[in-house]
Amino acid sequence: MAMGPILGGERRGRRTPMAEINVTPMVDVMLVLLIIFMVTAPLLVAGVPVDLPDSKAGALDQEVKPVQISLDRSGTIFLDEAPIAPEALGARLAAIAASSREEGGPRIFLRADTGLDYGRVMRVMGEINAAGLRKVALVSVQGESG
Repeated sequence: MAMGPILGGERRGRRTPMAEINVTPMVDVMLVLLIIFMVTAPLLVAGVPVDLPDSKAGALDQEVKPVQISLDRSGTIFLDEAPIAPEALGARLAAIAASSREEGGPRIFLRADTGLDYGRVMRVMGEINAAGLRKVALVSVQGESG
């Protein structure tokens, strides 16, 4: 407990307890919690487990929730965590493009497993392009440079 200044007179040599709260430890704890939530929040965005490749590129700003297209290791296509047949993907993407007010459609995040054939990823990108969606971002894990 912190002690106040020495009082004169009959209380010579005794210190009085301070009635102030030290907020520094509370601020430290809040900053640590803030950092923990900032690190874990992006990890909660996607629910389909995909082994993403590494990249040196930085993260994008997210104002509007993007449409996520994921390809897992077996080649199954997911549209916002819901599996979709490859034949139905073009029609769904065209409907998304038609319902969007933005030029070039909404932002599309394409996530593909590293063990997947490059041709499958390119077929999905071709469907995205054919639907008229122009804002496509390839999602990767930000790795170490060197």
